[in-house]
Amino acid sequence: MSTLPIAPTSVVLPHGSLPAPLQAAADASAPAPREASAALPVLDPAQVRIVLCTTTHPGNIGAAARAMKTMGLRHLALVNPRRFPDDEATARAVGAADLLGHATVHTSLDDALQGCRFIAGLTARRRDLSHDMISLRASAERTARELATPGEDGRPAQAAFLFGTEMSGLSNAELERCTLLVNIPTNPDFGSLNLGSAVQLACYELRLALLGDHPIQAYPQPLARHEDMEGLFVHLEQALHQTGFLRPERPKRLMERLRRLLTRSRLEHEEVSLLRGLLKSFQVSLGSALPPGIAADAPRSADAPKAPQSDSSRGQIGG
Repeated sequence: MSTLPIAPTSVVLPHGSLPAPLQAAADASAPAPREASAALPVLDPAQVRIVLCTTTHPGNIGAAARAMKTMGLRHLALVNPRRFPDDEATARAVGAADLLGHATVHTSLDDALQGCRFIAGLTARRRDLSHDMISLRASAERTARELATPGEDGRPAQAAFLFGTEMSGLSNAELERCTLLVNIPTNPDFGSLNLGSAVQLACYELRLALLGDHPIQAYPQPLARHEDMEGLFVHLEQALHQTGFLRPERPKRLMERLRRLLTRSRLEHEEVSLLRGLLKSFQVSLGSALPPGIAADAPRSADAPKAPQSDSSRGQIGG
């Protein structure tokens, strides 16, 4: 007599239906529940603004807008464009004319960088006394870490990638505003990139870094914003003049070196307040007249004059 094979079945008993000793043994042998993995920070490519300085050809503005939209970036800032708005910019933008419609136009670079805690300047060559220079891919990964650290007000951090004018690139004054310099590793025998191509490469690397599934290590405390750092530099220069350490007739390159040192340190928001309080205390103890906007009895964490607006706005693709 033949028997039919019986398909194996599994029976799930409700918890507690077994005798107490058996239930305890079953619970002990059950695998531990998996811990939820640490949530990855929610980063948005729109947290990065693309800043174009003194762009001469409107078609390049349109090409940059198209490159941005394909990678999810939306904030385009223009510093003293020669022609904008312009029909040629709209034509080159193809389906990204909406980005052009929301682009912000500025008369100074400092205004375009308001609120940014990380600023990368695209350049093809290292400058004298320049900030650190890293590759485009490394800068995108660094940007992800910067953006994973919320501001002191809890709002998402902002970063900027700065591109210069087509012919000569970023001026030294503009590069001083940057946290670091970024180089696109092109063919050493022919490294010429047009502005739209450079923006496309940057936006692609940013999208990979910001939307990846890898963990991102945030900074422990909110970092200082661009305007916080510029206010510190203004206050520092004023204090150095008043103490006689910085002589107007022989300034050499002291402020450039100090700017580079402090920028490289990646100061936190509270650290900037601390340094400004120290500067004010030195000025008061020396009997120096405090700069306009700084009261002698003002809190030492929020007492600086506003940084002056930049009067130079030339940009860089590969300068």
